[in-house]
Amino acid sequence: MLLRDAGSNHLVDVADIVTLANPYELTVVGRYLWGEEVQDPEVFDKEQLQFLSGESLPRCWHDSRYRDREVRRIKCGTKVDDSDYYQGA
Repeated sequence: MLLRDAGSNHLVDVADIVTLANPYELTVVGRYLWGEEVQDPEVFDKEQLQFLSGESLPRCWHDSRYRDREVRRIKCGTKVDDSDYYQGA
């Protein structure tokens, strides 16, 4: 999958899509598409990668706790804005 490095604005080829979509992996191995020769693999922080359109990666791909607030709200039957919102044990 082709992505863009937000820091350098260069294209990155990520071959392992499973690791890319795994929220418990904070980094992914990819190669810069730079020049005519194949570049050496490098480790990239997922938060620095974005789609070619400039859109960032989905939060569920790099944050394993992205639904914690929603799960607590459903489990306790309260809304986030309520004064008695359950914060956990």
